[in-house]
Amino acid sequence: MSEVAVQHGVADVYEPSLFGTYSKKIGMWLFLLSDTLTFGALLFAYSYGRISNPDWPTPFGKESISNATIMTGCLLSSSLTMVLAVLAARRGDRAWTRNWILFTMLFGTAFIVLHGLEWTHLIDEGMTPFKNPWAPNVPQFGGTFFTLTGMHMLHVTIGVIYLGVVALRKAFLPILLAIWAVAWWVIPSSSVFHYGVHALLAGFIVAAVILFLKPKVYDAHDVEIAGLYWHFVDLVWMFIFPLVYLMSTRV
Repeated sequence: MSEVAVQHGVADVYEPSLFGTYSKKIGMWLFLLSDTLTFGALLFAYSYGRISNPDWPTPFGKESISNATIMTGCLLSSSLTMVLAVLAARRGDRAWTRNWILFTMLFGTAFIVLHGLEWTHLIDEGMTPFKNPWAPNVPQFGGTFFTLTGMHMLHVTIGVIYLGVVALRKAFLPILLAIWAVAWWVIPSSSVFHYGVHALLAGFIVAAVILFLKPKVYDAHDVEIAGLYWHFVDLVWMFIFPLVYLMSTRV
């Protein structure tokens, strides 16, 4: 029996990890691969609608393009701060890891606010998921636009909450709950975002369950995994920005 006993502490008795990396990173890559299919389908649907319809509207003027450009700058800046957070985590510098993650969250929040203003502007002009004032015979424009950009904005929101959990752990919960309460109070009931703020409440509940059931101090690997998700979200926008905005500029 002693010949078949498990040899504790011997590294080579275990099967090596896939591609020589750790399981959490593989899990994130697999998730991002599945999410790539989702965004790929949405981008294809939008592109097909645009190519197949000569009356596809071009509603974005100078103001919208400027706003979208600033949004792009926010995401590009957030990718830089996320890289700096990963580097700080690898050095074992927890203070600057937290600080760089908070900067990333700030840029991500700015993106969400600017995107919300853009949506509000388009809705005020009469655009809905089922119609638009620029090309009434192309009702699918609103649906494809709101679905594609809304899905991306949801991913950015999830990313900000994710980073808040990694950076602040349980201390982030009252902050998130306060943000939800303020948003619910400030945003008028007539706004399309009045009910959308419940995504923050859903994020609070999920984060609370995770933090209380499995409390931990997030290490450099966890920060790197969060960075993978955030860079993916930024990369998706690099396809949305030219396809949806730059190619639909009002003449």
